[in-house]
Amino acid sequence: MKELLQSLVDFRDDDELSGLLWATAYGFFVMFCYYILRAVRDEISSADRGNLQILWTAVFFVMLAAVPLYSAIASRYSRGVFVPLSNRFFIVCLIGFFVALVALPESARPWIDRVFYVWTSVFALFVVTVLWGLLADCFSNAQARRLFGFIAVGSSIGAIVGSFVTALLADNLPTFSLLLIACVPLEIASWCAMVLHRRFATGDVAGERGSSKPIEGSAWSGMKAVFASPYLLAIAAFIALMTFASTMLYFQQAHLAAEAFADRGERTEFYAWVDLAVNTLTIFFQVYLSARIVRWLGVGFTLALLPALIAVGFLALGLYPTLTVLVIVQVIYRAGRYGITKPAREILWTVLDRQAKYKAKPFLDAAVYRGGDLVSGWAYTGMAAVGLTVGAIALVAAPVAALWMILGWRLGLRQEALAKPDPARAVQGSASAAN
Repeated sequence: MKELLQSLVDFRDDDELSGLLWATAYGFFVMFCYYILRAVRDEISSADRGNLQILWTAVFFVMLAAVPLYSAIASRYSRGVFVPLSNRFFIVCLIGFFVALVALPESARPWIDRVFYVWTSVFALFVVTVLWGLLADCFSNAQARRLFGFIAVGSSIGAIVGSFVTALLADNLPTFSLLLIACVPLEIASWCAMVLHRRFATGDVAGERGSSKPIEGSAWSGMKAVFASPYLLAIAAFIALMTFASTMLYFQQAHLAAEAFADRGERTEFYAWVDLAVNTLTIFFQVYLSARIVRWLGVGFTLALLPALIAVGFLALGLYPTLTVLVIVQVIYRAGRYGITKPAREILWTVLDRQAKYKAKPFLDAAVYRGGDLVSGWAYTGMAAVGLTVGAIALVAAPVAALWMILGWRLGLRQEALAKPDPARAVQGSASAAN
């Protein structure tokens, strides 16, 4: 098994292999949980598609309240406490949704659906942000370039298992029973996070020590750090443009799927099979392409690749606005986003300090991400209201994707510059350690 893994990923010793396996398992169980819930959420988006922009507005404001609360907890407890704590908070919520669905009358179902949609959107970003924040803290920049692509494979396999389980059970079990099933992998993920915390130290940013201590700063430190750093602002812009592309495809998918499938069970099954196709292709990208593209062509090219492809995809969708073309573009986009862009985007954080990883990162991945969803969702609604069709909206999105491509290229070049050894910073870090 060790020789097989060595042929797929460039780990250097047994300790690195151990960290690789625990991190891969952590990603597997987090995404196993999420993809059980994702198809349920996406089915709600089709059933309640007229209110999507309102739901995304609610998600944005919930995220604005949640990020400072999370940062305050990170300032009080070590990562070995607040990472499992955040996962178990979501487990309690899932049990609460199950009880509400069983105990409340059917007339309450639309509102439970809406609250669950908002909650799942918050959950999706928080658990994934916490996962990659911990990994960026445990692995150095050099290790991330070699290992993050393979670690992401665990997440994709978890997504495939979650999608497959949901596709098999969606028509045979009450939907709300899936919520209890999702609690099991999320609890196992919490234990994986605790093992990573105990056995693997902070990465190689100069002056960084004390992974068992709370993160310095206040609840608002992450937000302040973003506005004080051109590098973090560039990451924020990259995320905002990415959310625009995602939102356009998501709303178009909800519209076309609602026209194609009248039954809610059929739509849930359709979304689950799309997820399965996405994650199967994602694994291929992660195993055979991600690390090689970063190593051969650099972070900048890797970040620019998907925006270039999706610009072409929007043009194709503009000319042929059908569900078949949408599914092809969506599968390529999401597989490329998770299989190539995601590992490269997480490498951006390895050159930053722990406060950025645990506080600025949640702000960007959550508030900025959902803020981008909010603006993009209302933009789509506005374009549809003035009479633009699915194809016309795709043509409007194409040049935005081209701008995203240029930003990704420049951001990757900046990361590689920051990753180069800085003698002055190393001396400062050594002095801080000595003090």
